[in-house]
Amino acid sequence: MPPMQSSMQVVEESDPMVIDSVEPSAPQSTMTAHAYPPSSEPDVGFVYDTEMTLHCSPDGHPEAPERILRIWKALVSGHYISRAKVIPTRQVLEHEALLVHSQKLWDKVEAIQYMTQPQFLDSEEHYEQLSLYICAATTLTARLSCGGVIEACLAVARGELSKTFAVVRPPGHHAEPEEHMGFCFFNNVAVAARVVQNLTPLKKILILDWDVHHGNGTQRAFNSDPSVLFISLHRHDGGDFYPYGPFGDLDSCGEGLGLGYLFVDYTLSSVNIPWPENGMGDADYIHAFQKVIMPIATEFDPELVIISAGFDAAEGDDLGECLVTPVGYAHMTYMLAGLAGGRLAVALEGGYNLDSITKSALAVTEIIMGGAPPEMGPMVASEAGARTVWLVARQQSQYWKSLNARACEPEGLPCAAASYSSYKTVVPTEANSPPLPTQEILKLHRQHYMYSEHGMMEVPLVSAELEQRFSGQVICSPDVFQCETLVFVVHEFGNLRVEVSASVMRDAQLERANLIEFSKDLVTWVKAEGYSLLDVNLFPKPNGSILRPKTKSIRALRQEVITYVWDNYVMLSSARNIVLVGHGPACQQLMDLIDMRETSVVESVRSVIQVVGHWPPCLPSRPENLKWYRCHSFLALGCDHSIRRRVQEVEWHGHVLDVDEDRSVALFAKALPDIKRFVKAHLSCLK
Repeated sequence: MPPMQSSMQVVEESDPMVIDSVEPSAPQSTMTAHAYPPSSEPDVGFVYDTEMTLHCSPDGHPEAPERILRIWKALVSGHYISRAKVIPTRQVLEHEALLVHSQKLWDKVEAIQYMTQPQFLDSEEHYEQLSLYICAATTLTARLSCGGVIEACLAVARGELSKTFAVVRPPGHHAEPEEHMGFCFFNNVAVAARVVQNLTPLKKILILDWDVHHGNGTQRAFNSDPSVLFISLHRHDGGDFYPYGPFGDLDSCGEGLGLGYLFVDYTLSSVNIPWPENGMGDADYIHAFQKVIMPIATEFDPELVIISAGFDAAEGDDLGECLVTPVGYAHMTYMLAGLAGGRLAVALEGGYNLDSITKSALAVTEIIMGGAPPEMGPMVASEAGARTVWLVARQQSQYWKSLNARACEPEGLPCAAASYSSYKTVVPTEANSPPLPTQEILKLHRQHYMYSEHGMMEVPLVSAELEQRFSGQVICSPDVFQCETLVFVVHEFGNLRVEVSASVMRDAQLERANLIEFSKDLVTWVKAEGYSLLDVNLFPKPNGSILRPKTKSIRALRQEVITYVWDNYVMLSSARNIVLVGHGPACQQLMDLIDMRETSVVESVRSVIQVVGHWPPCLPSRPENLKWYRCHSFLALGCDHSIRRRVQEVEWHGHVLDVDEDRSVALFAKALPDIKRFVKAHLSCLK
C-alpha cells in the first residue's frame, strides 16, 4: 500500500460560507447504538474470524491485527453483534480466486505458507517493493479475508440478509489480477462479485470504493466488463499518491465494453473521482455523491451494492491526511443503502488510525442496522474538491445521461473554458431524509432534459431565499413574451409523495422515464399549437440548517414564487390567453393565485386544469371566484377518488375526468389528450 510518509503539506482551507445544509452534527463520541428491540430473525450479518489477526509484522506495520480487533470489540460492546447474525467465515477456494486472479498469483500466495525463515528474510526486500509484508500465517489470513467477503456478499445476494459487514484483513482492493500489492493479496470484493454473478441471479453490481487510495486492482478486474460498475473516490495528487501513475485519474473510464458502451441494459464506464491534494472532507465527499455518484448509480440501477470501505480518508489517519468524519461515512452509507432494493455488503479495506477506523466503522454499522445518520452542520466544498467534481462530471457526462456538467460548475467559473481561480460550491444535504437524493436527482433529470432537448431557459428569482429553495426550478420557453397563448404549469415533479402511489413501490429509473416522456408530450403539444410555456416546480430544495431560522412557511414561499412569475413574466408577456395547469398538491398554489390576483386572472385565464390524481382537488377560497372557476375548470381524478362519493363537491368543478391510473405522472399523461381538447375548445370560443 502507501509509503509511510507523504510529502504533501496541508492546504489552507478556503474561507467558510454558510449554506443551506444539514443541521449541526452531534459530537462524534455520541455515535452510540440505538436501543433496537431484539429480533429472532436478524436482517444484518457480520463476518469476523480471530485467525485473521495471525498475519502480523514484528516491526509495527500499520496494517496490524489491532485494526479488526478494535472494531470487533466495539461492535460487541455496543450490542450490535447480539442483534445480528455472525456469518461463518471460510477460506476462498482456488476456483473462486481464479475468477479474478491468475494461476501464477494463486500459486505465489499459496507458497508463502511453506516458506522457511531464511526464505522470509531473503524475500523481505522484494515484498517491501510491493508494499507488502508476509509471515507464516499470511496465506491463511488472506484466504479467510477473501472467503469472508464472499460469504457476506452471498448472504445478501441470496436474500438471507439485507445487509452485511465483513470485518476482515488483509484488505484487497489493490490486488490486481496478476499481482498482489499495497497490503493486499487477493482482491476480496472483486472475487466476491464474480462469485455472486456465478451462483445467484444477480448480475449488475456496483462497487463503491471510498478508501483514500485508488482501488487499482478492482478497476483492472472489471475495466472492460459492463456488468460491474466501479466507482472510486481517492487521493490522486496528479499521480504522486499511491498506487501512483495516471491510472485512476478522471479519464480512466474503462476499456472496450466498459467504456460507456451500451450493452444490453448496461451503459458503463469506470468512474474515478481523483482528489488532487490532502485535506478533503465531508463537504467534498457529499458534494461528489450528490453531483456524480448518486446520479450515475441510480441510472446504472444495480442489483447489489458492495462498499470497499477503507477508512484511511478519515480524520486522524496519517496515511490518508484527509478529514472525513464518522458522520460523513454515515451519510454516504445512507445514500448507498437506498440502491439495489437495500441489498448492501460492506467490506473493510484500509484505515490505520485505530480510533478513527473504529468510530467510522461504528457509524457505518449504525446505518446498516437501521439507524439514521446524525445531523451535519453547514458545509462548503473546498475549491479543489468542487473543481474535481466538475471535471469528473464533464468527463463522465459522455457516458451517463443523468449527469449535467453545467450543474456542477463551481460558482465563479462563468463558462467551461474559464480559468481556475477562486470559487465556492454549496453542498446541500439534509439529515434524516432517506428519499432526498432520489428526489433531487429526479428533478435534475427533468431540468437537464428540458434545457438540453427543448431549449428551455431558467427564470431568475429575485430574493436569495427563493433562489436557495427554487433555483433552476422555474423555466420557460424562449418565446415566453411573444405568443398569444401561454401555458402556465405548476407541479411538484420529483416529490415522491406525489409520484409514487401508496400501494405501488416503483424504482427511480422508471419514475425518471415517466417524467421525461410526459415532459416530451407536454412540450410537443405546446409547440405544435404555437403556445409558449412557463414551467414551475414548487417542490423546494431542503433547508437543513437549524442555525438558519425559518422566516416564511413553505406555502408562503410557494405563493411568493407564483406571484413573482405571474407579475413579472405572465403579465408582461404578449399573451392574451392564459392556461393554468396544476398537478398534485401544487394545485393549491393555482387557487391561491386566483384569490391573490383575482382581476388579472379573471381577465386573461381561459382554462384552469387540475390533475390531482388521488390528492384532494382545490377550490378558490373567495366565494366570488367560485362561479368563474366552475365555468373554466377541468379536473382529472385518479380511479375511485373519494370525491366521487361527495356529489356536492364534484359539482363545484366544471369538466371532471376519471382516469384509470394510480400513478401520478402516468395519470397526467393519460389525461393530456382530454386536456388538449378542453383547452382548444375554450380558446375557440373566443374567436
